Amino acid sequence: MELSGKVALVTGGGTGIGRATSLELAERGAIVAVNYSRSEAEALETVQMIIDRGGQAIAVRADVSKDAEVRNMAEQIAGTFGTIDLLVNNASITRHLAMSDLEAVTEEVWDDLFDVNVKGMFFCARAAAPYMKKNKQGAIVNLGSIAGATGAGSSLPYAVSKAAVHGLTRSLARALAPDIQVNCIAPGAVATRWWAGREEQMNRLAPNLLLQRIATPEDVARFICSALEQEAMTGQIITVDSGQTL
Repeated sequence: MELSGKVALVTGGGTGIGRATSLELAERGAIVAVNYSRSEAEALETVQMIIDRGGQAIAVRADVSKDAEVRNMAEQIAGTFGTIDLLVNNASITRHLAMSDLEAVTEEVWDDLFDVNVKGMFFCARAAAPYMKKNKQGAIVNLGSIAGATGAGSSLPYAVSKAAVHGLTRSLARALAPDIQVNCIAPGAVATRWWAGREEQMNRLAPNLLLQRIATPEDVARFICSALEQEAMTGQIITVDSGQTL
């Protein structure tokens, strides 16, 4: 799909991979709705960066774990730009807990991670899908993680939630075909604010990767945009990890 002129919603679009994706989409000519829940200043800054570069963008607040807020966000975007053509389900949260510490995994942790990481992606896809189906064309990219394949990660519930995102991708691909392609990008380690305070760990990891580098948000953003452009691919989980899982 040609991205120029298309209306794209990027959840968690103000920081990290979300910001890089918002900027890359705008660079390719898309109109970008930058979603945020708490990072208002960063979202507004991302919007201003796009506008300064000659693009079109707005910031839209919604907690993706709240269905009503997601539906209102979709209506606001469509009311402003006429439709929604593209969705990047990027918003995710984690809790850093030792994998072996099962007692630290409270019911609240499970609920928080699944509400945002899984249900939130479903809510956003459901809210955007009618606009895409009306246009008989649309594309969704969900952000998974190698944690969803390896079972290891920042916490046990995070890894399980990302495995659920991979499953959600395949199920949505079936449910929304043939008009909407749904794919998933599963990054490995990426140099974002999630590594804040763990830079030494990241620096130790890099030499052990096949490509001996930690991916940047821009690396992942370019791949997300490439996936959105593909019209003969759906239901795929694509790993971008500098060889981390080999």
